[in-house]
Amino acid sequence: MATKPSTKVGKRGTVVIPAATRRRYGIDEGTVLIVAERDDGISRERKAEFLLSNAVDAADYAQAVNDVRDLGLDPDLIPHAKPADNGSDAD
Repeated sequence: MATKPSTKVGKRGTVVIPAATRRRYGIDEGTVLIVAERDDGISRERKAEFLLSNAVDAADYAQAVNDVRDLGLDPDLIPHAKPADNGSDAD
């Protein structure tokens, strides 16, 4: 069963990024990340984009699609990157 990368904000605002996500985006110790503040917080659309774009495999992506539908949004209308197909090494 695939698990969805998730995290919680800890004491003093510490955020741990899941290892699979760090590997996918090349985030190593010392990598500078940008936190973008928004007056309206995180919109449903932005949350949907995050869920879809951060899926690590087909099963994770299918779960993200369901989560986006639960938000009342159509996943096909959300700009996002799908996970790479890791199912075959054949060319």
